[in-house]
Amino acid sequence: MVADTLGAAVRQERHGVTRSALKALGAFGPAATGARDTIRSLTTVTDAHVRPAAVAALWAVGGGLSEVMLLLLGLLDDRITFRIGDAADLLGETGPPASVALPRLRGLLTHDYEWVRVHCAAALWEIGGQAEAPAFLDALLQAMAKNSATANHVVACLDRMGPLAAPALPRRGGRFQSIDHDEALQRVGRTLIARLDPSAPGAPAPRTV
Repeated sequence: MVADTLGAAVRQERHGVTRSALKALGAFGPAATGARDTIRSLTTVTDAHVRPAAVAALWAVGGGLSEVMLLLLGLLDDRITFRIGDAADLLGETGPPASVALPRLRGLLTHDYEWVRVHCAAALWEIGGQAEAPAFLDALLQAMAKNSATANHVVACLDRMGPLAAPALPRRGGRFQSIDHDEALQRVGRTLIARLDPSAPGAPAPRTV
């Protein structure tokens, strides 16, 4: 039924419905392999939102790694910044099997838009791990210094990094400076500080045997 909805949305050029149907099919995973050809046909469309959604759905329903990597590397070269971010996120979810993308991701750490740098740095860490830690930290801290709206995302990345993030204890600031986001940043920041610096106020007392 979802596949039928996708087909109808494509024929009627209803891009919002197409994206929703692609997301739904992706959630079914390999069970939606019957829609793979339709999904594949959408990975080269011109709509800015449909194309990355189709690539993500293709990977979810069982598209081949080499095919999906080629599509994602193409999105990393896109002029539309959110497409680059979407591609980086999916590469990060893929993890080490996406190592072919590491050189391209490193190059994007100098992109002039800080959100691109943040998403690409996160993917770099998820794929390359500890070897990419210095470049990862540098890119995140520079992005947060330029645009405090990235702070929540940056701190979440640092939290996933664990003790290796010690050189980058977070500073106050939140997405669009809203109270809710700032409070969330503080909560995550306190957790991260307690984990990385046992001497910090509020850190749990060391266990005794």
